[in-house]
Amino acid sequence: MPNKTIYVSDADLPLYQRAQELAGDNLSSAISSALRRWVDIEESRGDGFGEIVVRVGLEKGRKVRFVGVLLGEFTNTTWSGAEIYRVYQGRTGKFVVHIERTPEWKALDEHGKPAGILGQLGISPKGSHTYRPGESTLDVVQTLDEVKERVPPELFEMVARSASKPSVEDLDI
Repeated sequence: MPNKTIYVSDADLPLYQRAQELAGDNLSSAISSALRRWVDIEESRGDGFGEIVVRVGLEKGRKVRFVGVLLGEFTNTTWSGAEIYRVYQGRTGKFVVHIERTPEWKALDEHGKPAGILGQLGISPKGSHTYRPGESTLDVVQTLDEVKERVPPELFEMVARSASKPSVEDLDI
């Protein structure tokens, strides 16, 4: 295996030392892994793709990262919350459906039916309030038919049109 020498500035030396600690003294492996990821992202940019980071799970959840391009977004709002649908396409052609539901508050009257404006304001003497925390989901699917099952029709039309076009079109002008 050939040896390569990397010159590190004095200012960057603490970074390399910390990376070596985290890599279990295998700095070469850590550098190769970081370079592989960087090359993948940079090559993708030329094709119109970029790095996408979304949250998945309850409330803040966890972060999920992938390389893709946004094909469409649709927001459905109600008095008590919103659903935000986003559809991405990855470099391999798979589709990513990300659905974000905002926290939801509902005011109910004493019969369990939606309360009026006084209930919404918390002024109504009888009734209850319910709370559902925000939640985000992510599904990776293979086909547009699978996307169609998961998103509103308005968004699907937009996604179907976008998916059939190349991310980057080179014009010979």
